[in-house]
Amino acid sequence: MACAALVVAGPATAQEETREPWRYRITVGPQVYPSYPGSDSYDVGPYVNIDRARGDQPFEFEAPDQGFGFSVVESGGFSIGPVVNWEGVRKAKHVGADVPTIKFSIEPGVFAGLELGESFRLRGELRKGVTGHKGWIGVAGADWVARDGDRWLFSLGPRITWSDSRYQDAWFGITPETSVATGLPAYDPDSGVQAVGATASFLTEVGPNWGISAYAKYDRLVGDAADSPLVRVHGSRDQLSGGLALSYTWGGRE
Repeated sequence: MACAALVVAGPATAQEETREPWRYRITVGPQVYPSYPGSDSYDVGPYVNIDRARGDQPFEFEAPDQGFGFSVVESGGFSIGPVVNWEGVRKAKHVGADVPTIKFSIEPGVFAGLELGESFRLRGELRKGVTGHKGWIGVAGADWVARDGDRWLFSLGPRITWSDSRYQDAWFGITPETSVATGLPAYDPDSGVQAVGATASFLTEVGPNWGISAYAKYDRLVGDAADSPLVRVHGSRDQLSGGLALSYTWGGRE
């Protein structure tokens, strides 16, 4: 569709667009997040993002909790494409009980988004763990966005997380063998809504090239995930995360 639009616009327009230089922005800093789903302890890791935009166009809004992906179809505010996310390792020492280790989880999948005007966006992701937990997880959310170009931006929106029984068994289930080892009752969770919450972000320029970016996210475990003895005894239903970073922008018009 993009190719057809360029043909209709004519060679002159296409040449003008290709002459628009790219601007780039890199954001780097620390972020804090739960050590594993249902954890009451936290890990510190890198908060990194790279954006680019043509000419004087503002950088595209990206929620800080969305997976890494790119659009392969864009039309009328709708977009769809591949996405990938990850979840870390869980070991017995992280829980404080003799539970099975869950290896590093890589989660490829697909996302779909819909922009309803300049200030409201819907987005959903469905991903499959190919390592680690090997279950399905889906996240849907909406974001209200207020901004003044790239000078400042604020976003806020709700989130809902769903996961299948394999995912919930891995993180929240207790097999009879684990029950004997931990003294906790055996527990076999079903698929369903895992958490509800919200995410907020803020960024602002502090000079011609530099900026500050921050975000905060809260999830509340619900359903079978919240009822897991692992969560009630060794973890927490409240899942918090946040990050603070510096950004640097370069390129564009001289």
